[in-house]
Amino acid sequence: MQKIVPFLWFDGRAEEAMIFYTSIFKNSTVGNVNRFGEGTVISATFKLDGQEFIALNGGPMFTFSPAISFFVRCETQSEVDEIWEKLSAGGEKQQCGWLKDQFGVSWQVIPSILGDLLGDEDGAKSQRVMQAMLQMTRIDIKGLQEAYDHK
Repeated sequence: MQKIVPFLWFDGRAEEAMIFYTSIFKNSTVGNVNRFGEGTVISATFKLDGQEFIALNGGPMFTFSPAISFFVRCETQSEVDEIWEKLSAGGEKQQCGWLKDQFGVSWQVIPSILGDLLGDEDGAKSQRVMQAMLQMTRIDIKGLQEAYDHK
């Protein structure tokens, strides 16, 4: 059992969000769903790529903020592209791999190589990568590598 679990507060859309998220990530499952009688979901548990989450229909008094986001580490450009397009559908694409989904939840869809390139000992290379990333919405691995290799 996971010790720390993200707990997401929705305004009547917890079940819809759970179904949406589990349709995007591999190794995802719906867990327990608690309802008011036969009707609306009160709370639900689900896993996204093995990571446990809890969703609650808590009402309109709290909303999501980019101050908290979910970081999705991707290995390939096709994985970045697929997750980026699916998560951003009905939401808002933002700079540097960030997006806000249709529920207002913020995500960062980032290729793992970005950390390696930004952490390079050659400051000029890492700076070029940073400048390239700042020009991107969806992160493009080829564009990052071209900036890194540029003389």
